[in-house]
Parts: sequence; C-alpha cells; structure tokens
Amino acid sequence: MAPNVITIIGSLNVDLVTLTPRVPAGGETLTATSFSTGPGGKGANQAVACGRLSRPNPKTTSKTTTSPENEITIKMLGAVGADEFSSALLESIRASYIDTNGIVIVPNQSTGVAVILVEESTGENRILLNPGANSHLQPSDFLTVESLGTPTPDLIILQLEIPLPTVFQILKTAKEAGVAVLFNPAPAVPLPLEVYPAITHLIVNETEAAILTDKPISEVEKEGFDWDNVAEVLLKRGAKNLIITLGSKGAYFSHAGLKKGGFVKAEPVTKVVDTTAAGDTFVGAYAVNVVRKGGEGFVTEEDVRLACRASARTVEKKGAQSAIPWADEVERKTG
Repeated sequence: MAPNVITIIGSLNVDLVTLTPRVPAGGETLTATSFSTGPGGKGANQAVACGRLSRPNPKTTSKTTTSPENEITIKMLGAVGADEFSSALLESIRASYIDTNGIVIVPNQSTGVAVILVEESTGENRILLNPGANSHLQPSDFLTVESLGTPTPDLIILQLEIPLPTVFQILKTAKEAGVAVLFNPAPAVPLPLEVYPAITHLIVNETEAAILTDKPISEVEKEGFDWDNVAEVLLKRGAKNLIITLGSKGAYFSHAGLKKGGFVKAEPVTKVVDTTAAGDTFVGAYAVNVVRKGGEGFVTEEDVRLACRASARTVEKKGAQSAIPWADEVERKTG
C-alpha cells in the first residue's frame, strides 16, 4: 500500500531568537539573556512537526523496533533565498524526513527571517517577520492539481506567511481536485467568504478567531467566553471542522454536525520555557492523526487531546523546530 501524503505549502524562515528577562519599553535598551539562530517559518515548522510526529526518534529507537517511516510521506513546497541561510535551513528540514524537492532556491533573494523576542519569565514570544523569498510563490504556480504535488496529497497544510492571493488559489485548486485542506490562517487577516468551503480543518488561536469573526480580542479573552458563537459563524461559512487553541486553557473544537462544541484541557507541563512552535506542533500532531484516519472525517476529542499533548512537550524546550518532539517523545515518561 502506498503511503499517505501530507504536503505543506508555506513559509521557510531563519529564526533570530533573543531571550530577554522582559520586553523592553519604547526607547529602552535592555541586556538580553541569550541569542541564537535556528530554522523556522510556520510552513517549515509544521512540516517538521508532521515529520517528527509521524515516526519515532531515529537516534533513540532500537534497530529492532519497527518504524512507521513509510506510513506517511511529508512533502514541503516553498522558497528560500540563494544566501548563507538556505543550506542550513534545508538540511534541518531533511533531518526530519521531509521531501524538499518542491522547495525552490530563488536567485538574488534573501531567505525569510523572523526576529523573535522570548520573555524569560513567561515563555511568551513576540515576532517580527521579513518574508524574503516566501513572496516568490505566486498564484500562477498552483493552477492545476499536479501543482499540489505528485502523487496528489491526502492533505494539504496552509498558513498565511506566503502571499494571500497564492493561498486563495491553492484553496481553489484543492477544492476543485477534492483534496482535504488544513488551514491555519496565521498571521490572521479577515478572509473572503468564498474560501471557507475549501477548508476541511480550520485551526486558529484566540486572536485569530477574533479577527476572522470581527470580534474584539478583549471579548474573546474573557473568562467563560462562549466559543459556540464563534464556531457557528465560521462553520456556517463552510469550514467543516474548527479547532481553537487556547494556550494554557486547552482547546475548543466543533464541526458541522455538532450543535455544541467541546473542550479539551491543556496538558500539564513541567515548565513553560518557550511557546514559539507550540501552535505549529499542534497543527502537525493533528494532521498526522487525521490523515491516519483518512483526512476527511470530523474532529474528535481524541484528535485534539493528542495535539495538546504534543504541544505541551514543545513549550518545555527552547527553540522552534528543535523543540518539536518525535512521536515516541510525546507521552510523559513515568517511573
């Protein structure tokens, strides 16, 4: 039997990460705790999450243990610059067993860069993004089903760190081809209503949910906010499944067949160190699980619980892709 295919179409960035005791005020100079560089980008992070969470860590797995390395194939489509950053970025992605043949190296262009401030006391992050070569992906590149990859993927994962018109064209092509799409519209902007029927799985955080439904962020952050109202709006627009990640509060989920959504509590963590790739890990864990079930069904509590558990392991470590766990590292070891 041929393996299932997940294709991630999105951004590839280099992360420039500064760990700071607190975020400096305007005009203030503050001595940072540390600085590091590493591979990132929401597209690449989600690809790495899919790659790692679909198989055990090859460095710790016994040679006698059967590895599901051929069960799911992970492919990445995107663009990097012809600069000093691209080689290390591609090498890092390949190390997580991702097919990078669909990544274009763009001459005379810089690789995308994300400048990330991580607050040491809380693990919360603030990000400034320069798209660079990510802007190279154009709508004309995705007019046919073949442009989505060969063989046709069982699931496409999309974000919003590549040009909006390109994302909309991919959604259109995927819908016409009957390909399931997991859409993580981040960083969020209001979306045209016609794109929603192409979305099989819509995953957003609180802020993104507020932006998509034109609600004040302060309103959705209130204790006891009724997420069923948000779900009603987004599902009526045509999305089949909705998951809203709520950080330390867990996650809300609903789908077109539910009158009332459900909640999953956040997985306990030893200490929140860095939240940078937590959302991307959630997306990857969820994607791997639903593809194993066929990719088209309705979201379940167990799907969300598994994704929350994987995210919890990520926030316990510093970094983006380096913090994402392998499949055998998700469960908390006891004894």
